[in-house]
Amino acid sequence: MEGGDGRKETTAAARAQKEAAAAGISVRESLQHAWASFLGLVRKVTARSEEEAAEADMRAAKMQVEATDEAEAKKKQLAD
Repeated sequence: MEGGDGRKETTAAARAQKEAAAAGISVRESLQHAWASFLGLVRKVTARSEEEAAEADMRAAKMQVEATDEAEAKKKQLAD
């Protein structure tokens, strides 16, 4: 405790809470990437043409980009 008012402990607790939240966001992002990859693979395997397979790849990539964008926005919101 610094100065007897508890500010240092509160700051450390707040920082730890933000870091835990950021870690949770990163885990969720990783799971969303894995899910997008899985769905893309399933769609690619079940595609009836090369065009459908290419579309499956594009949709999987789009889902991954959206997951990354969402995670970055949430982490930025935490930092503010």
